[in-house]
Amino acid sequence: MTTNAFLADCRARLAFDLLSNTWNAVVLWALRDGPRRPVELRERIGGISSKVLTETLRRLQSNGLVDRQTDNDHPSRVEYQLTFLGRTLLAPIDAVGAWAFTYGDEVMAAQEAACAPNPQRPRSAC
Repeated sequence: MTTNAFLADCRARLAFDLLSNTWNAVVLWALRDGPRRPVELRERIGGISSKVLTETLRRLQSNGLVDRQTDNDHPSRVEYQLTFLGRTLLAPIDAVGAWAFTYGDEVMAAQEAACAPNPQRPRSAC
């Protein structure tokens, strides 16, 4: 990767912007085994409202990562599935998840230490 890889208009920043949203990677991962209806996604993910799921699916669709399918016989039946482009993000999402599994406790300990009262330093945003 070049030294210009993280400039404001670069493609690497685009990828990090896509993955930095709380729900984008979670929804992509939930779709990894095939098409799902919104209610199935909410059950599989847990802790996501219908509104936030809809916003996330629209955002992923507008970025070419998810495809929305409707049933011609039942127009209200909607399913979402990963596009080829969406599937290409599964390996990086898995790698970040593996990193979090390995180092998550250390990150949380550092966060707790940063938030601990210390008269020697100003309180950070905790």
